[in-house]
Amino acid sequence: MFEIAELGHKVSKSSYNKQVPELRTKLLTLQQQLKNCDFPVIVLISGVDGGGKGEVINLLNEWLDPRYMRTIAFSEPSDEERERPKFWRFWRALPPKGAIGIYVGSWYSDPLSQSVYGEIDLPTLQVELMAIRQLEQQLIDDGGLVIKCWLHLRKDEQRKRLKNLEKNPESKWRVSARDKRHLKLYDDFVRVAETVLTETSTAEAPWLIVDGSDIRYSSLTVGDYVLKHIQAHILQREQLQTQLNLDEPASSVNLTQQSLLDAVDLSASLDKKTYHQQLAFYQGKLNKLTRVAQQQKRSSILVFEGWDAGGKGGAIRRLTSAVDARSYQVIPIAAPTDEERQQHYLWRFWRHMPRAGLLTIYDRSWYGRVLVERVEGFATASEWQRAYTEIVNFEAAMIEHGNLVLKFWLHIDPNEQLRRFKAREQISYKKHKITDEDYRNREKWQDYVVAVNEMVARTSTHNAPWVLIAGNDKKFARIRVLKTFCEQLEKTLEIKVT
Repeated sequence: MFEIAELGHKVSKSSYNKQVPELRTKLLTLQQQLKNCDFPVIVLISGVDGGGKGEVINLLNEWLDPRYMRTIAFSEPSDEERERPKFWRFWRALPPKGAIGIYVGSWYSDPLSQSVYGEIDLPTLQVELMAIRQLEQQLIDDGGLVIKCWLHLRKDEQRKRLKNLEKNPESKWRVSARDKRHLKLYDDFVRVAETVLTETSTAEAPWLIVDGSDIRYSSLTVGDYVLKHIQAHILQREQLQTQLNLDEPASSVNLTQQSLLDAVDLSASLDKKTYHQQLAFYQGKLNKLTRVAQQQKRSSILVFEGWDAGGKGGAIRRLTSAVDARSYQVIPIAAPTDEERQQHYLWRFWRHMPRAGLLTIYDRSWYGRVLVERVEGFATASEWQRAYTEIVNFEAAMIEHGNLVLKFWLHIDPNEQLRRFKAREQISYKKHKITDEDYRNREKWQDYVVAVNEMVARTSTHNAPWVLIAGNDKKFARIRVLKTFCEQLEKTLEIKVT
């Protein structure tokens, strides 16, 4: 695989000086065009130690306009990063649409290093690479351009470069004990790297393998590669844009069939006395459980979805009133902000992942992609259809990190919803909750029934189940939410609290 990068490619100084101004001009002109585009550019610069990664990155920073690019360096994860799922720090650093992000170190660094040092075996490496392919495919499906460059050196070239750096007092500091250790592991490193590159070089995101023995050659090669890939992607996106109107609307289904929501017993209720007794019991139990969860550093992520006026806010307040205010956050999800529109739709949810032992509650969530965005036409058919898999993978990442993921759908019937709308209009501090949009949404009730049914069927997994809550009686719904959360926390923490 690396033979072509071991041929000793070189560019003379005069040729380099002649080519750089033209390449730099093209890159700067392209950036002006890119800033108005609807996709980000993610450039990964990886390779062997001494392969010139730093020099290439420095030159890209010199050639490009810093207003529309950012270089992000990843080293050992911080404590804050270790307390989140492994991809959290990469999602946070994604460039917005119209900008370039250059990654120094990336999602490849840890699996490659761990495999070389024998910390993970080949099957585990394959699982890690599968997760990386899924991540890159998500970014690509959303329109992103992922450019991957590998700077290679022969073993003797690496040894020679490190010796030359050590000889010079001004560059000696750049050679660490880690670099010397890696030189001894060169053969193992190249063997693992070959597996990594083979497994993750796809049609949409291929690896460019570059001879790193001559910095002038590698810089021109990478710069030209970045230029041509962005140009091609802009053209591809323009052609795609002309086809968007050809997307067919969601196909209708036979609404006479019983849906999952039809099976919810909306007559379920609790009398006031029983409600207050159980409320006190489960809130006390939840308080104890969340304190144990904090001690064990086990986080919980709760998702609340449901009909307008379905009782989400009331259920959430009964949960939070039982928990130390310092140990939870409620994330209310509305229409995305301008900043959020410039990112993948999952970006704004990744950024709110809780630290170890804490609770995060989403009042509406990433399921908007397959609910309101689907029904209202804010997402194309291909976007919401692929979102089921993206969401399942997103939740799997949380669970793999040890988090409890629990999802509630609060279900009411149309008559109960209308009654609550009318009641809200009579209460001064609730009037703001009612808008013309709420009434308009009632006209699409059956469309939402179809969407909810498919959402539950395709995203309710063993480790992240949907819990359908009968919500016509608020008291019953609130207790059911509290009880379910307590039961799931007991299982997760492997304790029993009375």
